[in-house]
Amino acid sequence: MYKLLLVDDEADVREGVLREIEWEANGFEIVDVAENGREALEMTEIWEPDVVVTDIRMPFMDGLQLSERLRASYPATKIIILTGFDEFEYARKAIHLQVEEFVLKPFSAGELLQSLHKVKLRLDAEMAERENIDTLQGHYRRSLPLLREIFLGTLVTRNLSERDIAEKTDHYGLVLQGSHYTVSVLHLDKANNAASGNASSGAEPSAGRSLRESPDFELQSFAVRNIAEEIVDRVQAGCVFQHNDRVVVLGVSSENDGNLVRSQALSLLEEIRQSVEKFLKLSVTIGIGAATAKLTELKYVYDDAIAALDYRLLLGNNRVISIEDVETRHSAPVRYDELQEQSLLRCLKVGNAAEMEAIVEQLFAPYISAVQPISILDAQVFLLQLATTMLKAAQDTDNGAGGPFDGGMNPLKELTQFGSLLEARAWVVSTCAAMMGRIAIVRQTAYRSLVEEARQYTKANYSDSEINIAKVCAHLHISSGYFSSIFKKETKMTYMGYLLHIRMETAKELLLSTDLKTFEIAEKVGYSDPNYFSFSFKKHVGQSPKEYRSRAEGESAT
Repeated sequence: MYKLLLVDDEADVREGVLREIEWEANGFEIVDVAENGREALEMTEIWEPDVVVTDIRMPFMDGLQLSERLRASYPATKIIILTGFDEFEYARKAIHLQVEEFVLKPFSAGELLQSLHKVKLRLDAEMAERENIDTLQGHYRRSLPLLREIFLGTLVTRNLSERDIAEKTDHYGLVLQGSHYTVSVLHLDKANNAASGNASSGAEPSAGRSLRESPDFELQSFAVRNIAEEIVDRVQAGCVFQHNDRVVVLGVSSENDGNLVRSQALSLLEEIRQSVEKFLKLSVTIGIGAATAKLTELKYVYDDAIAALDYRLLLGNNRVISIEDVETRHSAPVRYDELQEQSLLRCLKVGNAAEMEAIVEQLFAPYISAVQPISILDAQVFLLQLATTMLKAAQDTDNGAGGPFDGGMNPLKELTQFGSLLEARAWVVSTCAAMMGRIAIVRQTAYRSLVEEARQYTKANYSDSEINIAKVCAHLHISSGYFSSIFKKETKMTYMGYLLHIRMETAKELLLSTDLKTFEIAEKVGYSDPNYFSFSFKKHVGQSPKEYRSRAEGESAT
């Protein structure tokens, strides 16, 4: 649906156009109507319409002047000019304004609709181009291998939601359905160690030139990847990609037995290691993390694989190292990831109590219901991570007036005092609820302060005929979209409506308390054109300035 502003000084024309065309059925929404070009400009600032249908002859600012101003400030807006036959040549002279259509008066609804359909086709075409329907499809297909690579790198280094993963794998044509997943990282060892027999001689010697410094590193890394891809693809065991100068194998298994998954993965990696040594005369050390049943946990598995690689300093190169062989873990590690933190942070700032309680319940659930309790140290780490998130929320929303915590309370200290995770969870729920209330108050105070500053600036500068939203926002150092939304939310009116109100109230006061002439009052309240001031005053007050003053004087005399 495209937004349309109708501009005509004749009420019967406006009403006829509004009545005779089924706007929504034809893809348009009438956002407002204006009686002249000046009024239309003010409305354009508010609505930013896609199409302006304007008469050519109007008081204060005609259709061509309006078109010129629109072209300068709103170049994407389409313009249809309504013009009489005797004005047509005059209108044609303004062809440099790139007016989309001219409709000759008197016109029928069908004739105007024809022009609107032409404009809609252009808008649709522009929309299609912006959405890259044709052009970018080719670019997308060519970029698909790179996009897959970037996504896979993101999958093992960041916490992605199940929904994001499902959408991306579908978009990129990746098949990652399985019961268990492994991540392995291949590290190219010293360039000549496979050939020189130093494959298992312990830590890499410091002398000599490392492979990473070799100009052939990229070529050799590519060759290693090719071997890994050939072996993995042969058994359809996952996919291989490059990340941070390392070859990564994402293993996908349909087996439900974790031990069998591990055994198969180790066997596959050993085949890759031996093939690299045999065909490339190079050695690689491979680190593999523990298997997981969730794609959302691949970041942890990748981190484990990197950690396993570090043990080559103790165990030597040219081998497969499993994190489960070198690190004994009696219970599942505590995992409080970026997505969980962002979810709690967002909820504390803009969520509701029910949502917050559900998030906290979900965070504690794996540790409260665990078959084997987590250690005291793991519990403390988890609680401290939660406390840090709460402090971040407090820091982000602190306006210098004490922030969301009462009496200098320190959650880092509070959360380590409880005798059980159930007690800690109850405290987190109640404290987060209190925080959310205080954050809302702080935010509301900030909104009101900002709106009040805008009001004071407007009251001090309403006599400036050039004052507008952009000027106020520049003074406040905020974006116009943000300002417009909070100003309307706080005052129940648009900024331009508020400015008009201030100007009209001041004008009424000057008309009653001074002998200033209408044109002098117009200048004092920010109107460079006294005729337009009189027009705006009558539309706002219901009387002309002269009538308003005369009536007031008559009432005071009686």
